[in-house]
Amino acid sequence: MTSQESPFRPQPPADLPRTAGELRAAGYRPRSVKSEVHDNLLAALRAGENPWPGIVGFSRTVLPQLERALLAGHDVILLGERGQGKTRVLRTLAGLLDEWTPVIEGSELAEHPLAPITPVSRRRADELGDELPVAWVHRSARYTEKLATPDTSVGDLIGDVDPVRVAEGRSLGDPETIHYGLVPRAHRGIVAVNELPDLAERIQVALLNVMEERDVQIRGYTLRLPLDVLLVATANPEDYTNRGRIITPLKDRFGAEVRTHYPLDVTAEVEVVKQEARLVAEVGDPLLSVLARFVRNLRASTVVDQRSGVSARFAVAAAETVAAAALRRSALTGEQPAVARPVDLEAVPGVLRGKVEFEPGEEGRETEHLTHLLRRAVAETASETFAGLDLRPLADTVADGHLVATGERVTGAELLAALPELPVLHEVAQRAGVSADDPAPRIAAGVELALEALYLARRVAKDADGATTVYGP
Repeated sequence: MTSQESPFRPQPPADLPRTAGELRAAGYRPRSVKSEVHDNLLAALRAGENPWPGIVGFSRTVLPQLERALLAGHDVILLGERGQGKTRVLRTLAGLLDEWTPVIEGSELAEHPLAPITPVSRRRADELGDELPVAWVHRSARYTEKLATPDTSVGDLIGDVDPVRVAEGRSLGDPETIHYGLVPRAHRGIVAVNELPDLAERIQVALLNVMEERDVQIRGYTLRLPLDVLLVATANPEDYTNRGRIITPLKDRFGAEVRTHYPLDVTAEVEVVKQEARLVAEVGDPLLSVLARFVRNLRASTVVDQRSGVSARFAVAAAETVAAAALRRSALTGEQPAVARPVDLEAVPGVLRGKVEFEPGEEGRETEHLTHLLRRAVAETASETFAGLDLRPLADTVADGHLVATGERVTGAELLAALPELPVLHEVAQRAGVSADDPAPRIAAGVELALEALYLARRVAKDADGATTVYGP
């Protein structure tokens, strides 16, 4: 269902002009989409508003470059590995358009009532004059997105001759025989092409005139259409150089090429996960930090194929998997609320192994590598979480014979009951972001992280027996 067909589409205010005469009297003047984006972006920056809601980690790198490109009126290509948020950035561009824009009611290409471009609309404007009916389009309907695929045709992007209209008696050279494609139908809007190098080179050629000369050539006929579009695109560097390429003349017509990147620090990675993940159970900040460091470790690992990248979607999927494991454990034990503990991290390597490309020669060792890097992430997070905190009382208590069990059928209350009252446990909980009066599952998540840190530091032992794991001396 398209945005214009959606029953939830916004309704225009009733006091907007409804004819070309009213529009002219109200002072409306045609304005290009690039001028519109320029003016609205400039107004947002001057007002101290954030023009990029939901975009994390790009505020000092990607976004300033993109803003300069838009203020210059350039078509833009975003270049970066998979899962870096390129499409998310492009979709926020619609927020820089005017909320409502006037179009000729019933026009095929959303033409401005005071600046029609097709023969049909020009004829209607001449016949009706100031009585030309006006409709209003919301900015959300002015953003058009196309995933480039090798089977995309010129007809899909630009248009083709409509045989039905020819059969009705029109000649092939008549502009009214043309069935317009995606780009002309995005007139006065934004066209986003994802994975541009995947377009066949002969199809990329069809975009050349649209971007520069603003005419359309279909089946040997040239149709002069002063199309008004902002063309933006994404590309993966690997595709950019190997699997596909952007032809040089088309590259030359993009005014700006902006490189994207993965989150630069753990905090930004965690923010992305919090924003994007749909968690079915509570996952505390320490475990989210574990997953963020895990993904960063994967991106730095020599056994992982870094040319394909490790998408930010991996961290999101990992957080959702951990939350699902906690919810399942809650269903098995009846414990409420469902809160993720370090034991739930064990589900991540097996479930998400297929989302990472490994270097040749590592076949069969994928889970081993993932488990190692995940443990390292746990150790790094625990070291930061409990920095300066003396965990010796907890280690000594376990060494004295207070065995602590965890697993999918062990509740947080049972885990805590295995330990005597220790002042250090309150400090552990506080460092993990919970207080003494929080429910047992939340406190247990922090205590289990401390026990796992002691195990990884070889200060306590851990014995796995089926579905149960026991920390002991």
